[in-house]
Amino acid sequence: MSLYLAHFGLAEPPFRITPHTDFFFAGANRGPTLDALIYAITQDEGIVKVTGEVGSGKTMLCRMLLEKLPAEVETLYLANPSLSRQEILGAIADELGIPATGQTTHSLTRALQDALVARYAQGKRVVVLIDEAHAMPAESLEEVRLLSNLEAKSNKLLQIALFAQPELDERLAASTMRQLRERITQHFVLDPLKPGDVAAYLEFRLRAAGYRGPNPFAERAVELIAKASEGLSRRVNILADKALLAAYSAGTHRIGQDEVQTAIRDARFSPLGTPGPRGGMAPLAWIGVGAALAALVGILIYALGPPADPPGPEGAAPAPAPATQAAPAPQAAPPNPGKLDRPSAEPHFGPLTQRYLANFEPWLGSAAPKRYFIQLYATNAGNAGDLEALLRRHQALLDPEQVRAYRSDRSGRDRLGLILGEYESREAALAAIAELPEALRHLQPYPRQVARLQ
Repeated sequence: MSLYLAHFGLAEPPFRITPHTDFFFAGANRGPTLDALIYAITQDEGIVKVTGEVGSGKTMLCRMLLEKLPAEVETLYLANPSLSRQEILGAIADELGIPATGQTTHSLTRALQDALVARYAQGKRVVVLIDEAHAMPAESLEEVRLLSNLEAKSNKLLQIALFAQPELDERLAASTMRQLRERITQHFVLDPLKPGDVAAYLEFRLRAAGYRGPNPFAERAVELIAKASEGLSRRVNILADKALLAAYSAGTHRIGQDEVQTAIRDARFSPLGTPGPRGGMAPLAWIGVGAALAALVGILIYALGPPADPPGPEGAAPAPAPATQAAPAPQAAPPNPGKLDRPSAEPHFGPLTQRYLANFEPWLGSAAPKRYFIQLYATNAGNAGDLEALLRRHQALLDPEQVRAYRSDRSGRDRLGLILGEYESREAALAAIAELPEALRHLQPYPRQVARLQ
């Protein structure tokens, strides 16, 4: 846990580089791009391509798609670009529950087509999201083209979305890639953030992490971050995180030019298109905090519970923290959530998370498959602390009788979800979303059918 959380009154780290969908920034055309992607995947019949520089937010966009696509769209996520032609077929077959061991390429392709035809007959669409597609071997890209040919009558059975660095465009320009290039009907580009977008992005991430004070980043600090990051969101996150840590080390609540210059020197970014320095990233030489202090601060932050009141002006003492609460004793594993399978390894779940996990199994057993609920939030099970922090932050807005949490390992990913209510139709769920408090609508909730959890 970051050392500066309690110092700035934050509930969770605001500038992690691991994609968390509740930190999705819809500005800088990211929101409209997501909407256009959803439309293209659900309505179009060609391959969709999304390109952007390293750290521009492609993986975050991919994660948002996994959560926002309609219930009738079954998503398969391939994160390993080095899969061979046969391994791609095997991975897709495994996701669809098709035995792949010992099958030839021809028989596996036929079994895959049969499974897709069955889903098509049920009114379902299947989309494969391939991350880091620029690094795929040529034979694997050719297999992607062949998979895009799978059809039932006049309709494509498999939708494919490629997420890649601009190098993919260079590869597709080759004459040997002409057939694949012509299958791509939609092209999206994630441009770097403009300087004005960087300011909005920094404040959005802080507010999403529970910050309630005045913007701690001075105007000159934002300008320096925008210039040094070249608008790449991952670099913005790294510099902002380091600048907050520098301010914490100096005992100030204001991030100015000096803190950002320190962060820039430490990050040692190379200009786009040039290799980075050898030896990796240097440690922060001016932070002399040992492991014992880190552990102590982490314990204190956990004990403080909800974020502190907003910090005052620079130099002022921080607002008094809430009364210290004893850390909860280790709890038993949450109940088995209906028909959802789970791995045996158990991350630690906080008391609120356990409370809502316990609500899930009785509800799922009695809920009709065709009814709907509101998906409020989803994250990796390893980030259980994020869900607990969110529940603490919005506890006053949530009806305990209507809120449920679940755990699932669908598609091989150990996930936690937070859901709300039960509705007769998708339209009723959408109407309920429109009535949610603004803080909950900020989580970008969407309707899902109960059958997706059974």
